Amino acid sequence: MDRETNNPGQPVGLPVPGWTPPALPAREAMAGRYCRLEPVNPERHALALHEANSLDAGGRNWTYLPYGPFATLELYVDWLRESCLSKDPLFFAIIDLRTGKAAGLASYLRIDPRNGSIEVGHLNFSPLLQKTPAATEAMYLMMERAFALGYRRYEWKCNTLNAPSRHAAQRLGLSFEGVFRQATVVKGRNRDTAWYAAIDQEWPLLRKAFLQWLDPGNFDAQGRQRESLSSLTAPVLKKRG
Repeated sequence: MDRETNNPGQPVGLPVPGWTPPALPAREAMAGRYCRLEPVNPERHALALHEANSLDAGGRNWTYLPYGPFATLELYVDWLRESCLSKDPLFFAIIDLRTGKAAGLASYLRIDPRNGSIEVGHLNFSPLLQKTPAATEAMYLMMERAFALGYRRYEWKCNTLNAPSRHAAQRLGLSFEGVFRQATVVKGRNRDTAWYAAIDQEWPLLRKAFLQWLDPGNFDAQGRQRESLSSLTAPVLKKRG
């Protein structure tokens, strides 16, 4: 049951007793077994990130982002300084602990403590990070911090044409909620936006699924997963799309 009836007989949402808006996420590192997330520091992270991004020779990672690619390190440093040092979006560099180098970016954005909603976005995983336990763990760490702070809703939005992002959201246990048509104009092109989200009630089961998947025992000697994360999070999904 997700509603009650008021005195005039109208359906209304359930009360949220004792609701207190959560704190803003801090510019503090998050550490895991495979990766560490550090608040972006252009002087510390730019070179490794630019070199990692340069391995994406075809520029596929930039297609659905509203910026990039960056032809030179100088241009990339300028963008990091101008765009990645605010409180919202709050950017983190993803450090692969195998190498100690930054290999991707992620951020919190549209942070709304009053309503307990927070979004993850600006995801740019270089070829060095893609399809690794570190990439998944980075997403787990960001979800864990958000729900630990007391956020009720964790959002993921992407271009409807970005099939890998849509698959990734659902693999992580975020349910499809619909499409906003003609939501924005990005790089001179229309963008319809697909919405995904997980809520606090779902987090205990999702957390259990993440920890089970990330456990070293879930990988064989060649690093291949024994059980997929999708199979572990599937029972939590309310809708696919």
